[in-house]
Amino acid sequence: MKYALRRIVMLLVTMLLVSFLAFAAFELISGDPATTMLGTQATPESLAALREQLGLNQPFLLRYAKWLTGFFTGNLGLSYSYHQPVWELIAPKLLVTLCMCALSFLLIALVSVPLGLRGTAQSPLLEGVSTAFNQLCMAVPPFFTGILISWVCGIVLGWFMPGNFPDLHDQPLSALKYLLFAAICIAIPRIAMMVRMLRGSVVSEMQKDYVRTAISRGNDRPAVMWRHVLRNVLVPAVTFLGQTMAEIIAGGIVVEQVFSVPGLGRLLVASISNRDYPVVQAIVVILAFWVVLAGTVADLINQRIDPRLRLGGSK
Repeated sequence: MKYALRRIVMLLVTMLLVSFLAFAAFELISGDPATTMLGTQATPESLAALREQLGLNQPFLLRYAKWLTGFFTGNLGLSYSYHQPVWELIAPKLLVTLCMCALSFLLIALVSVPLGLRGTAQSPLLEGVSTAFNQLCMAVPPFFTGILISWVCGIVLGWFMPGNFPDLHDQPLSALKYLLFAAICIAIPRIAMMVRMLRGSVVSEMQKDYVRTAISRGNDRPAVMWRHVLRNVLVPAVTFLGQTMAEIIAGGIVVEQVFSVPGLGRLLVASISNRDYPVVQAIVVILAFWVVLAGTVADLINQRIDPRLRLGGSK
């Protein structure tokens, strides 16, 4: 329990620091938001009125405190480019991105774990082909895979219409089917990495004395694998999956551009181009929270699997 509380406190402190740095970074960037919204032909009176309306004439720490409080109340400010509340702009796109990332993570977990636990019990030729294919999957970037899938599955086979994303609320099944192809692009290199890591861990564990002893006592290899080996390879596997949860967000930003998915990635790129700082600040903090949360959840799960990782904590 002490370990879990310590990790949660670390998460909150990390997010507080990230939010402060994100807010401060855009304060250091040259340019006046009021001028950006009104244009260069704005009068001094209109600029002063807009600055007062947006709270830009208030001290930095006061504006940061209000902005941070807005994350708990849903008031993240006003978008400079879209002229609407930031949360109303982000919320539907956040749902799309989360669905895509969830599909990608499920594919990674459901495909890579069974393949990785097979070990290397196959002929040298098949093992060589498997290794070459695995390295190819890791080497090909997701955006190139996305282009191939869009052409083959979308244009040639007609399984979906590239660039025509269905509304997630009105057509959820069609939208999830569309997102599945994008999720596959994100998942392929991570599946290859996970399979390689798991196979190496399994082979290493199977050569240890406790495994040989268990087999010599009459236990079959599958039983030894599931009862003994699996528990020891779970810790690096869970750690890798935690990193994967964080990294699929980064891969999703690129893949969303390829498939024209209206998620956080496309909005982030557009907002950076338009210097829409309130939107960028909110997305950066949301993505940072996702990354830190993934690492925290992985650590807590590993702590339950292996009590030696509790660092002095207790149940």
